[in-house]
Amino acid sequence: MLRSTIARIVDFSTRHRWPVIVAAFAVAVLSSIYAARYFAIDTDINHLLSTHLPWRQHEIAFEKAFPQRSELTLVVLQAPTPENAKRAAEALTDKLAQRKDIFRSVRQSGGGPFFDRNGLLYLPTEEVAKTTTQLTRARPLLGALASDPSLRGVMDAIGFGTMGVQGGHIKLDDLARPFTLAAETVEAVLAGQPASFSWRVLVKGKPAETKELRRFIEVHPILDFTALEPGKAGSDAIRKAAADLNLARDYGANVRLTGPIPLSDEEFGTLKDSAPIDILITVVAVLIILWLALRSGRLIFACFIALMVGLAATAALGLLMVGALNLISVAFAVLFIGLGVDFGVQFSVRYRAERHEVDDLAASLHNTGANVGAQLTLAATAVAAGFFSFLPTDYRGLSELGLIAGAGMIIAFVTSVTLLPALISLLRPPGEPHPLGFAWLAPVDRFMERYRIPIVVLTLLVAVLGSPLLYFLHFDFNVVNMRSEKVESVATYLELKRDASTGINSIYILKPSLAEADKLAARLAKVPEVSQAITLSNFVPDGQTEKLALIRKASAALTNALNPEQLRPAPSEAETVRALTTTADALRQAANEERGDGPDATRRLSRALSQLAQADAAVRARAETAFIPSLKTALDELRSGLKAEPVKLETLPADLKRDWLAPDGRALIDVWPKGDPNDNEVMRKFAAAVLAVEPTATGSPVSLQESGRTVVRAFIEAGAWALVSITILLWIVLRRFGDVLLTLVPLLLAGALTLEICVLIDLPLNFANIIALPLLLGVGVAFKIYYVMAWRAGQTSLLQSSLTRAVFFSAMTTATAFGSLWMSHHPGMSSMGKLLVLSLTCTVAAAVLFQPALMGPPRDKKSGKEAGAGAAAATP
Repeated sequence: MLRSTIARIVDFSTRHRWPVIVAAFAVAVLSSIYAARYFAIDTDINHLLSTHLPWRQHEIAFEKAFPQRSELTLVVLQAPTPENAKRAAEALTDKLAQRKDIFRSVRQSGGGPFFDRNGLLYLPTEEVAKTTTQLTRARPLLGALASDPSLRGVMDAIGFGTMGVQGGHIKLDDLARPFTLAAETVEAVLAGQPASFSWRVLVKGKPAETKELRRFIEVHPILDFTALEPGKAGSDAIRKAAADLNLARDYGANVRLTGPIPLSDEEFGTLKDSAPIDILITVVAVLIILWLALRSGRLIFACFIALMVGLAATAALGLLMVGALNLISVAFAVLFIGLGVDFGVQFSVRYRAERHEVDDLAASLHNTGANVGAQLTLAATAVAAGFFSFLPTDYRGLSELGLIAGAGMIIAFVTSVTLLPALISLLRPPGEPHPLGFAWLAPVDRFMERYRIPIVVLTLLVAVLGSPLLYFLHFDFNVVNMRSEKVESVATYLELKRDASTGINSIYILKPSLAEADKLAARLAKVPEVSQAITLSNFVPDGQTEKLALIRKASAALTNALNPEQLRPAPSEAETVRALTTTADALRQAANEERGDGPDATRRLSRALSQLAQADAAVRARAETAFIPSLKTALDELRSGLKAEPVKLETLPADLKRDWLAPDGRALIDVWPKGDPNDNEVMRKFAAAVLAVEPTATGSPVSLQESGRTVVRAFIEAGAWALVSITILLWIVLRRFGDVLLTLVPLLLAGALTLEICVLIDLPLNFANIIALPLLLGVGVAFKIYYVMAWRAGQTSLLQSSLTRAVFFSAMTTATAFGSLWMSHHPGMSSMGKLLVLSLTCTVAAAVLFQPALMGPPRDKKSGKEAGAGAAAATP
């Protein structure tokens, strides 16, 4: 019945070819218009999983309570000195804050007037005492600099040092470090290199830490969800503002963007950049392979048009069903080209074989429909069933791909038995003077017939002996490894992730009140895998009474020095030169003929200052820029820091409180890991330890662990559903349990070998490439069905037949499509393509080389045309 039904459909399509072609053309045009108008892609990896999962519910609750932590662009600004980083960050923050049309809010993280004023309160009491004592002792020096913030004032400050040495108050070796820092800065200016002097580093007595040179600006852009990159306008505005402010030139500052929005936008950008070339390569390669398979421009044109009509219809239907594609379902186009063309190749190769037997176009098309209709229908149904098996899983990315691709396989089948024969009938390709097939494989056929038992045993033995490798197969749950490290947002994120002080890999917990949050934080702080647990209460410093007393004492001693009633007039060029020369001479005299670090540094600075005095005025202006702006910044910070006030929960800034308290009163706990935050095993143990204390915890360590489990479970479920549905389908059609096994055993063998090879080539499973495995069941079963049904019909010498020719070139087109994914700039897509090619290679090898040996001689050997199989003794 199925044979006759497909034959009648083919006959109808050839008799009414123009209506069929016009209808298909209309479908293609309307589908293309719809797809172009409503195309959308959601690049948020978090949306790949079902929102009904308990851990996703916790994640969503957190995002709703603190949306500012998710809808965020993080500007990472880094400069050579802490002062330059501060000044550059303040300039960029002020400029961005003016763009109310693009940004909802802009603010420095851990910066601003509050922390400038109260920063000393957050230091240990011992460090506050040490700092205030040093500042008090430096009162004359600070007074000189505050009253004359110029190169002349800096020279006066250096003069205080040499006077102290002459008076016996300090040793020259004590000045080795500050003199070396000053000399390095002046030498860089003289050499025309970027130069900046850090007064904060000078006071601290040690090099600045990375966190002191880095500033974060939290930007919440107004997102355009009608655009493929919703945050692009905001990111472009940030980069333009940084360029307009000349941050790189004036401050030596480097500005980079990361955070959820840039990561998502640039994820799509990576896909977009490689997509055109990937599709072009795929199309060209498919056309070449079609030529090798069909050797007829008219047949190739017919196959290509049928394929493009099916692709347009699938794209439109997919967007209609899911609304927006995701990072997994976007691969449907390549999968459709690679898999959908199989039906066209099978139909066309069989048509060529039939046309060789009967040189009549209409009769050949009828016979083709009758002889391959059942195989194509069963194969298309099995492949679609393999894709639809993704639907019940919690892996939304996988289920949506299954929905679109499954529908696409049905569409590809329909176009192959309607539009394709109509086009062939219209184009009227010439007859086939030569038989089809691979005659040169005859020795292989004979070898497999003679040694079929050893081939089967040896192949199964290899798979069994390799099975211990499956123990070492692992799932890479780190989604960052699916992104391109060459992208700025990813590279910046990875850099921050490696720095434990950034808290990138922290876990978040919501509690009904701050009191409950504080109580739980105290418990979590005792967990071995936790370094600290922070709540809003941590922003109220301890020991304030003692610290404030120290700060006020220093303030009383330094107020007049830091706030002189009158500043000295700006020096003239001659006065600056004189000050440089005088200071250079004083340094040379202080060093005298002594040896040691101090004298050496003193002489070095003396030489540098002498050269600066003799240089052009423009060079001295650059030296002024290197020393004075940072001096003014340091003095302003010091003035502000000596005005510290008691800090209470009530006096904390509103935006800071909003970061830790939701409007409904729920409080946030931020839990940091102990150990290497870039180590997956450390993060796994950290997440497990926190979840054991508080099951509602969320954050990237928890999400990565739970999403990995969800995806693995989804894979197992999809594989089980695919296996069950395909088994039922095969039983319905084949009606023999043995024949069902003959179809499934090679398929399972191919799956096992694929996973074993993954271990050998160190290819871990991940969120993207895992779709290859359940997909293997649907795709691989098509080839197996072709061989089993030909074998059931009594066909022999399968490797020489036109069937193997069709399978071979069909597999080549599919491998080409998957290979284009392999070449993608996007690591996730690339790993998907790599595993798809590997699984396809294994399944084709199992179908062509193992399955004929497993099946053995057919039950019903037929003569003549080999039961209508169109077997051939030679290739054209």
